[in-house]
Amino acid sequence: MRQHLPVLCAETVAALLAVEGEQKTFIDATFGRGGHSQALLHGLAADARLIVIDRDPAAIAAAQALAETDDRVVVCHGAFSELTELLASVEVTQADGILLDIGVSSPQIDEADRGFSFQLDGPLDMRMDPTSGTSAADWLNTAEPDEISYVLRNLGEERFARRIARAIVAARPLHTTRSLAEVVSQAQPASRERGKHPATRSFQAIRMHVNDELGELATALRAAFEILRPGGRLAIITFHSLEDRLVKRAFRELSSPPQLPRRLPVRGDQQQPRGRLVGGPLRAGPRELADNPRARSATLRILERAQ
Repeated sequence: MRQHLPVLCAETVAALLAVEGEQKTFIDATFGRGGHSQALLHGLAADARLIVIDRDPAAIAAAQALAETDDRVVVCHGAFSELTELLASVEVTQADGILLDIGVSSPQIDEADRGFSFQLDGPLDMRMDPTSGTSAADWLNTAEPDEISYVLRNLGEERFARRIARAIVAARPLHTTRSLAEVVSQAQPASRERGKHPATRSFQAIRMHVNDELGELATALRAAFEILRPGGRLAIITFHSLEDRLVKRAFRELSSPPQLPRRLPVRGDQQQPRGRLVGGPLRAGPRELADNPRARSATLRILERAQ
C-alpha cells in the first residue's frame, strides 16, 4: 500500500494559520490518516484545540492514536454533514479555521476490502463508513435501470450511462469490484478514451451516490461557515468538477453583497458580504504532482468570514 500524502498540505495549513487574532480552535472535518492535522498541530499553540472528524472507523482509529500522543486533539466519529451536532457534543460553538478535504483517501482506495477500486478485487462496498448505509452491491442489485443510468450520467459524466446501466442489470447479482469493472468495460466501445480505465467514471459515480457526497458537502459547507468566528477561515479541497462547482458557487454567494430591495433604506453593514475570498483557486505544482500524482485533480479554495 502506498503512503498517504495529504494534498496541498503546505498551502492549506499556511492559509488556516494566517487567521488573525488568538488562534484557539481548529477543525479537520475529514481526518483521513491525519496528514493535514499533524501539519496543523506543528503550528498551533500548546493551549489550542484541534477537533478531528471522520465517518470511517479506520480513520477514527488513527485519530485516536494521534490523540493519545497529543492532548490538543479531540476526536469525533461521524459525517461532516453532522458538523454542528458533533461540535456541540464537545462544547465547541466557534472555530478559527475549518478544513474539508473532499474525496477518498489513499488507504481507502488501496484496501481491496473497501471496494473503492476497480484495479483490486474485493467486495462491492464503497461506503465511507462500512458499518452503516447501503453498499454499492445492495444498491446496484436492486435499483431500476433508469436510476443507475441517471447516477452514472450526472455524477460520473458518463456518456455511455444507459448502455452500462442495462449491462449491470443484465449481469445481476454483482458482488465484487472486478465483476462490476468487467461489466462496465464490456458495455463500452473499444474506442474509449486512452489512458483512463473504462470503469473510472462509473466507479466514481457509484461511490458518490452511495455516500451522498454532494449532499454531504452542501450541508457541511454551510454549517462550517456559520461556525467560523469573524476572521476565521474555511478551506475546502475538492477532486471533482461537480464538487468544485458547488464550492465555487457557494463561496461566490457568501462573498457577494446581499440582494436587497431597491430604494430600501439600510445600514452600511447590512450591505456588506458575509465572507471574503482569500486568493483564487490553488492547485498542486509540478513538485507535488511528481511525488503524488493523485493531487492532479485537487483544487483548494479558501473563504474568510467577514461578519
